[in-house]
This record gives sequence, structure tokens and C-alpha cells, in this order.
Amino acid sequence: MKPSRFGIHSLRQASLLVVCALFGFLTAVTAPAARAQDPLDGVWQGYDGEWRHVSEQLIALAEATPEKNFAWRPAPGVRSTSEVYMHIVDASFYLLSITGPKMPADLKDDADKTVTSKAEVIRWLKRSLEAVKEAHLKETPEHLARKVRIEDRDSTVDWMYLRIIIHANEHMGQLVAYARMTGVVPPWSK
Repeated sequence: MKPSRFGIHSLRQASLLVVCALFGFLTAVTAPAARAQDPLDGVWQGYDGEWRHVSEQLIALAEATPEKNFAWRPAPGVRSTSEVYMHIVDASFYLLSITGPKMPADLKDDADKTVTSKAEVIRWLKRSLEAVKEAHLKETPEHLARKVRIEDRDSTVDWMYLRIIIHANEHMGQLVAYARMTGVVPPWSK
């Protein structure tokens, strides 16, 4: 076969060049996404998107925090890092239980004081965040409007979910402050 004006000698060589060019193009286009997650993923995407956003940040921050920092507290009598995470766990399960799902039988009343290792805290954190996500995905407009009672007050299932996400974000801010005070940079801000 006579070479083309581009120096290609065969159909096989031409196919290989096309595949290599396509691979190079796809690598260049997707490389930024592979390197870093979009720090605004989930933002402005309704409850489920916002829940995914705060969940991913809580997990990323917990995973970036060294084991020794889980016992750190900014002052005597103030919650330690592990206690803040376990408070989020307990509150998420409790508020979710007001909407219908039961509290986990294996979550003890003193878990914020007894669950202190990084691995165990992260396991509980993931479990609680996933429980809220799964429960909310199953909600119907009728069930979200259902009236509930919490601490002698009237509320709705929808408002319970709002409280859950606000609570998680409140403590995210606290945990970011803890992280910065101990030299940990939140992964999404690098």
C-alpha cells in the first residue's frame, strides 16, 4: 500500500492513530474531573443534592483528620472531635426517628463518649448519613406534610429533614474550625 500524504501506511495504522487520538482527547477532557471533585457538587440541587454535599464533606474531613485529633478538644468541657461527629450521628438518627424509622438498636446512649476511634466514628457517620439519604429518597409529598410531635412542639416530617440538614451543616462549620486549629486543611479547599 502506498503511504498517504500523512505518512500512514495501512488501515490498521490509521485505526490505531484514531484510537490513540480519541483516548488522548478523552483523557484531556476528563482529567480535571478525575483529579478533583467539584467543590459545589450538590449545591443548589434541592434537599438530596445538599445532603449529598454535606455528607461528602463530613466524610472527607473525618478521613483527612489524623486519629490523634479525634480526642482533641479546643478547651476543657467542650466536645472533642469524635464527640462532635458522634453528636451528628445521634442527632441525625434521633430526628430521623421522629419521621418514622427506628433508632439503631446498637447505638448506645453514651456513644458520643464511648465511640472514639477514627474508624468506628467514620463507620457510624457513614451509616447515619446514608440512613437519612435513603429515608428521604423514599419520601412522598403526603408523608413529608405529615404532622409530628417533637419535644412538646408540632412539626412536620419535612421540617424534621430541614432540621437534620441544618444541624449537620452547623456542626460541619464547627469541625472545619477544629480542623483548622489543629493544622488539618479541609480536602475540598485545597
